Amino acid sequence: MISNILFLFVNFQCNTMIDRSQIPNKTIQFIPPLYIQRYNFVKDLVDQGKPKKVADLGCGDASLIETLKCHSCIELLVGVDINKNKIGPQRFKLSPCCGEYLSPRDQNLSIILYHGSAVERDSRLLGFDLITCIELIEHLNPRDLDMFPRVVFGYMSPAMIVISTPNSEFNPLFPTVTLRDSDHKFEWNRSQFQTWALGVASYFSYSVEFTGVGEPPAGAGNVGYCTQIGVFRKIGEKATESSIAGQRDEYAYEIVHVISYPSLQQKEVRKFALVNEVTRQVQCLSHCYARNLRRLQDDECDKLKDTGIVSFGPVFTELEKAKIEKSPKPYCFGNKFYVPLERLFAYPKVNRLCDDVDMMRVLIADAVKLNKDGSAVKVDLYEMDLYDQNDRWT
Repeated sequence: MISNILFLFVNFQCNTMIDRSQIPNKTIQFIPPLYIQRYNFVKDLVDQGKPKKVADLGCGDASLIETLKCHSCIELLVGVDINKNKIGPQRFKLSPCCGEYLSPRDQNLSIILYHGSAVERDSRLLGFDLITCIELIEHLNPRDLDMFPRVVFGYMSPAMIVISTPNSEFNPLFPTVTLRDSDHKFEWNRSQFQTWALGVASYFSYSVEFTGVGEPPAGAGNVGYCTQIGVFRKIGEKATESSIAGQRDEYAYEIVHVISYPSLQQKEVRKFALVNEVTRQVQCLSHCYARNLRRLQDDECDKLKDTGIVSFGPVFTELEKAKIEKSPKPYCFGNKFYVPLERLFAYPKVNRLCDDVDMMRVLIADAVKLNKDGSAVKVDLYEMDLYDQNDRWT
């Protein structure tokens, strides 16, 4: 039944003509650009819903994937596009940078780019929390548009689906006499899109809310948003892992790129980040101590008035400051400077990287010098002082 409804509806819409007789001779500028507004809309949904598995069908140059990879809640990001030449060169911009090894994510993140069509079944797209189809459906011919809800809503059946498409009621405001893109097979007005979306939602047990981005200029009348958006939410519980595992494996897509991000779930990554942060903090504390000591010697003072603790600055909350102040203070014997592990553990960045002091000791033991009982990091204050003096002249 849905096949007949969709075919009739699509055939009618693809032949719908747009009245261009009243097109004004002016250019509309969106701030921020319209594509950024669409991405920001998806970002806000991710912030609200905290999905772990997100796929973008018709991902193109993977710009939305690049935008979403910074969200800590996401553990799997998938992009699918029928144009392999578009997704092929995108590995560089999606790969982790050096800073992401120094300050890794809490959870793993994998990014996978597939070459394939949104109307093909692939079991690797099952069980997702969110699937986005941004400016996709207007590129589908009637046959593919008929298959689209069967595959995305019926087969993939994610918890949430976001579909955006041009609003043809807005088109007369543009100085053009064609569809917005030469590859568009149709462009729907609000009533047409909502009729299609409500029919699909009802058939596949989804609710749908309509909104959009791209406000019309003043005096344009009730033309609606430039881009109309439907947000579909699955009615009922999300498919379980066991029910997904019971489905037959289907692999229609070709893997183009698989990119893995460093995270604290990976022992070597956690160790690297912890050693780097501990080393940085010890150097900072020892430099401060050496500077204060040199000032006191220059002033011919007999003893150090401060403990050589780095001023906190705006990066710590009052609670964090109090926690650091209560921890054992760094100390000096001869030319050796010691920073207790408990002191280091009190710093938020170090605390995030290990569960307790014992774990910190195990992870850093072969990378830094510890005192005899393993309770503090030990550095040569004289060497650090020379480094600090040389640094003043470079």
